[in-house]
Amino acid sequence: MRKLAAIALLPALLFAAAPARAHAFLDHAEPRVGSSVGSPPRLVSLWFTQNLEPAFSGAEVRDSAGARVDQGARVDPANRSLMRVSLRPLRPGSYKVHWRVLSVDTHTTEGSFSFQVGGP
Repeated sequence: MRKLAAIALLPALLFAAAPARAHAFLDHAEPRVGSSVGSPPRLVSLWFTQNLEPAFSGAEVRDSAGARVDQGARVDPANRSLMRVSLRPLRPGSYKVHWRVLSVDTHTTEGSFSFQVGGP
């Protein structure tokens, strides 16, 4: 009987063994990851899978020569899973966005992606 009870409890123990740990990963962005846009955007918007800690989260945008073209990043106070990066006027070319964020679960994540601004 004990053996049967132990076998019956085994699935419950396996599924409850580890606590869930989540991180803030990039869900989507505008301009989209890897996209090509016809006209230069005024900002980059980044949506994450968790709320962010504004004081410890940021992003920057660089052109193909490595020069920064952003004017700073801010977490939206009304939607803390959204970060907006203001941009200087962009020329046609390739741009790389690098982000590093701290989520409310105290885990830091980072990543990058590129987008292209088309010519006339």
